[in-house]
Amino acid sequence: MSGGKSPVLKIILIGSSGVGKSSFMNRYVNHRFSRAYRATVGTDFLSKEVNLDGGTVILQIWDTAGTERFQSLGTPLYRGAHCCMLVFDVTSKDSFSALEGWRTEFLIQGEPEDPAEFPFIVLGNKTDLGNREVSAKLAKQWCEEKRAEYFEGSAKEDRDVEKPFVRAAQRGLQQYKKHTLENTGHFQITCKQPRETRNTCEC
Repeated sequence: MSGGKSPVLKIILIGSSGVGKSSFMNRYVNHRFSRAYRATVGTDFLSKEVNLDGGTVILQIWDTAGTERFQSLGTPLYRGAHCCMLVFDVTSKDSFSALEGWRTEFLIQGEPEDPAEFPFIVLGNKTDLGNREVSAKLAKQWCEEKRAEYFEGSAKEDRDVEKPFVRAAQRGLQQYKKHTLENTGHFQITCKQPRETRNTCEC
């Protein structure tokens, strides 16, 4: 990544309402945490410049509402993503069980070029709480079946917040290099019609 503009990597956070997607994003980007819960209305995003592989990339992190009435936004939002982070609350079995549906919805609506190889990062939040319902072993087992990578931490306690985003950036950059036209070795021919006639083409 020498010269030129820094790649912009689109990272999507999805998961059930209340699992802490906004909190994790804000803790990572702004190093802040709020105890006041405010449900995301539609979508929100923050950007962060990250040093990676000897250069810089711009992470465009999209936080999505985890409620059914906003799921129609998924199609335009998911498309063009370079990595998807599936977020659940380790104290909620329901939020973990819902990951299957969120993953399927992303693959259907996002239409990644290579669904079998698209990178998913699974993030278990709220490890600071004592009433845990989903073990790390169970989460890792599910991730192995889905070929996803597992991380867990606490936005509230600022515990292991950076690791999943750095990994998402690394996997997203791989996608960027793989599917961006300028890195594929192909080229485009643009053709404009001459002013004199519309029957011939000057390329």
